[in-house]
Amino acid sequence: MAARPVVSVYSATEDKTVGTLPLPDVLITPIRQDIVHRVHTNVNKNHRQSYGVNMKAGMQQSAISWGTGRAVSRIPRICGGGTHRSGQGAFGNQCRGGRMFNPTKMWRKWTAKTNNNERRVAVCSALAASSVPALLMARGHRVSTVQEIPLVVANEIESMSKTKEALALLKTIKAMEDVDRVKDSKKIRRGTGKMRNRRYVERKGPLLVYASNNGIEQGFRNIPGIEIACVDRLNLLKLAPGGHLGRFIIWTQAAFEKLDSIFGTYTAASDVKKTFTLPRSMMNNSDLARIINSDEIQTKVRAARAGFAKPSQKRNALTNLGTMLKLNPYMAQVCFFFWVLFLSLSLPFTFSCLLSLPTHAISPFLCSRSRAALVCVRFFESCYILVSFIQPCFVLLPLFCVVWCVM
Repeated sequence: MAARPVVSVYSATEDKTVGTLPLPDVLITPIRQDIVHRVHTNVNKNHRQSYGVNMKAGMQQSAISWGTGRAVSRIPRICGGGTHRSGQGAFGNQCRGGRMFNPTKMWRKWTAKTNNNERRVAVCSALAASSVPALLMARGHRVSTVQEIPLVVANEIESMSKTKEALALLKTIKAMEDVDRVKDSKKIRRGTGKMRNRRYVERKGPLLVYASNNGIEQGFRNIPGIEIACVDRLNLLKLAPGGHLGRFIIWTQAAFEKLDSIFGTYTAASDVKKTFTLPRSMMNNSDLARIINSDEIQTKVRAARAGFAKPSQKRNALTNLGTMLKLNPYMAQVCFFFWVLFLSLSLPFTFSCLLSLPTHAISPFLCSRSRAALVCVRFFESCYILVSFIQPCFVLLPLFCVVWCVM
């Protein structure tokens, strides 16, 4: 949005300024692309022409179904004989010469309603976007040589009724480059529309906004790309064609002065639009990082506390032993009891398997009388002697665990 307090007024015949005007408040309103897009989508539906197919199309044959039992589908078929047409399917949307599916009707809902206040906010956003040169250039307008945006011209422009005078004005204010862009973009439309009285397409050029028509419409209406609008009847379809913000607008001085009375200001209400106030920004300064780091804020904020650990991840005590021991220290004794009980029950079985292993597993080695066989025999003999001494202790181990846990 524009942030200058005043805007220059340029002469209609010479390349010079003839005065200044205060910037209207409507040009510094927040730009709401979402509202503009939604309103444009709805408003653009209101000039559609209704259409529909003939109510009898595809249904003007004499046809009846053959029923079941003839190994053909039950679609209605043309009656009679003696021609290829007889017996062919009819009426259905899958049949040749049949009706379409869900035939279009003239009484479809062609228009869409939009809230009055929402339309006004969309127009304000489009006007605010038209005063930002970056948005104009992003939309495709050639405004690099224009002296100032928004561009305001003296009231002599409203009395120009000749196209020759209008072209001279556009060259004086250096807006002819954008008009030439429109001329170069004219081409034949792609698709069927070229056969439906809309053969050519071209880009959008400048929008000329005036306050009173003293011949200005006759002078500018024949220039390609130029559109003309009255400041009292600003239309979103012209301010943001296609729902895209950033239309290049050429204001007359009288039209620019009437913006405050039409849309109102932040201190005075509108003279035309009742119960309407200009939308305000949520923040006057959107640089939040600069606000937080400013001296005014930092002097009031307490210093950061040191030594605080980051919050740890919450763990499930049923699956994490360390968390369970913090909640229930007695769980250590219970775990130790079950661990000892497991050893007391599993080790005797393991050693008994080892003792029974030589008679089944190492019999091939005994027959070979190799060095590896002799080592295996000595190992299992040692295990047998060790287990014979330790095995009585496993009988008393569970009893010891129970007594220790009880104490």
